[in-house]
Amino acid sequence: MDANRSVKSIAIIGGGASALFFAAAIDPDKFDVTIYEKNKTLGRKFLVAGDGGFNLTHSESIETMIERYTPSLFLKESLTHFDNTSLRNLLSEIGIETFIGSSKRVYPEKGIKPIEVLNAILDRIKNKGVEIKFEQTWTGWSEDKLSFNDSDEVNADIVVYALGGASWKVTGSNGLWISYFKQKNIGIVPFQASNCAFEVKWSQDFLIKNEGLPLKNIEITSANKSQRGEVVITSYGLEGNAIYALSPEIRKQLSNTDTAEIFIDLKPSLLITEIKNRLSSSSKNRTTTLSKEIKLSKVQVSLLKSFLTKEEYMDDEILSRRIKQFPVTISGLSEIDEAISTFGGVDLSEVSSSYELKNMHNHYCIGEMLNWDAPTGGYLIQACYSMGAFVAELLNEESTTLKE
Repeated sequence: MDANRSVKSIAIIGGGASALFFAAAIDPDKFDVTIYEKNKTLGRKFLVAGDGGFNLTHSESIETMIERYTPSLFLKESLTHFDNTSLRNLLSEIGIETFIGSSKRVYPEKGIKPIEVLNAILDRIKNKGVEIKFEQTWTGWSEDKLSFNDSDEVNADIVVYALGGASWKVTGSNGLWISYFKQKNIGIVPFQASNCAFEVKWSQDFLIKNEGLPLKNIEITSANKSQRGEVVITSYGLEGNAIYALSPEIRKQLSNTDTAEIFIDLKPSLLITEIKNRLSSSSKNRTTTLSKEIKLSKVQVSLLKSFLTKEEYMDDEILSRRIKQFPVTISGLSEIDEAISTFGGVDLSEVSSSYELKNMHNHYCIGEMLNWDAPTGGYLIQACYSMGAFVAELLNEESTTLKE
């Protein structure tokens, strides 16, 4: 940073999605910006998220999108400021065209690899003159200065913390930074796994036949929230988009009673009266009726047969109810490092509506390090983009106002 310039200095700690979009939006004529990254490259979790299909965001209206978050109002202003359309426009500007898939998720055009998306963003940042320093592990504060690698000290006018959550340690996201925040008496909510596998104690016979198979086109309800999609049966339990979205509700039940009850609608497209009529009017045997008349998959039929008595399976009333509301007991959730994301981090009461720490002026927290939650499908990463761009624009405007 050039001490002879009149502009302020900004230190960004961390190099994930929120940090990158902050750096892409900040005005280089108003600020000297340096990214301090502990790895040898930027955006490692950004790239890992692209395995199996690089989902950049979701295409639904921003009003609907906001309601997907927990808590939703906390992110409303930043999501409205830099929404999914703003993201697609920015990506188009830097040469990354996108398309909306059948799931309404947004992806790079076919043939564009995740590394190409990252490199396009990095090129924009580098063209702004942002300095990037690698292998810089933040180790707290030394008086009013930032400490890196336990000895190097940095003084910055503005600090943006983008330290991530605690899942996927291989990418550098380990949550160890919380100890330094606690030393400053900044409230921390312990990290918990989110968008993760949930434990179900399946019978061995059921697993032998069905492990690794999907339950498709279902709807799962936990508490008062429901989510359509699919899940996969695993030796541990259940995982997939239909249950990931219910992570907050399931976690709450687990914290209160050590178990959580979910209900699976195996045929959300049919009313219970329609199912009962088809069962009672069929001349075929029960299993064939479920397969041919109600269009249940083999794994859905196996689920019913495995957990109902023979008498219940043959009773039209009971079977109809179970098809529409099949109870499953959740007994735990997977380890944090196996989760897609985490819930917890800096307590939201510690930051202002602009994500500035209330007891540390000009120190901002953005991204997964804050205590909010989102389902998979582009929601988590969109909020990270939005927070980064939002804080950058606030600082740009504030700098202009001060100069005027």
